[in-house]
Amino acid sequence: MAKAHVNTNINGQPVEFLCEPHETLLDVLRNGLQLTGTKEGCGSGDCGACSVTLNGRLVCSCLVLGAEVEGAEIGTVEGVADKDQLHVIQQKFLEHAALQCGICTPGLIVATKALLEENPSPTEEETRLYLAGNLCRCTGYDKIIRAVMDAAETMRGAA
Repeated sequence: MAKAHVNTNINGQPVEFLCEPHETLLDVLRNGLQLTGTKEGCGSGDCGACSVTLNGRLVCSCLVLGAEVEGAEIGTVEGVADKDQLHVIQQKFLEHAALQCGICTPGLIVATKALLEENPSPTEEETRLYLAGNLCRCTGYDKIIRAVMDAAETMRGAA
């Protein structure tokens, strides 16, 4: 089969790539485009480690074919910070020690950003429900939830 030619935007930048018809967006990001922040945890959409936004919607990049993103807007963890300045969400994850091994962290950061763009004032219950698709095997979730709630508060104060 012929490779697919794809034009898309990743983190606000136009990107063009070729991919095999069976290649996932995760494979394209990591192997083709060297955007290795997005992690593979399970390869079946169950853990959330590979979370990205696709046209503003949170998705598992292991479940999306690279060829399907023609003309789409993709957001990855590499696009969260502003150059050398960490995003508030990233800073709060550090402050609250809401990470350990780092496999789940990029997906959680992207998911948190999507949550707070959709709902700037989530309750703890709404936060837990929204992030339920992102599994962490190291830290438990209390530090993560505290970091998200603190980030939400800080971002509301800055707005």
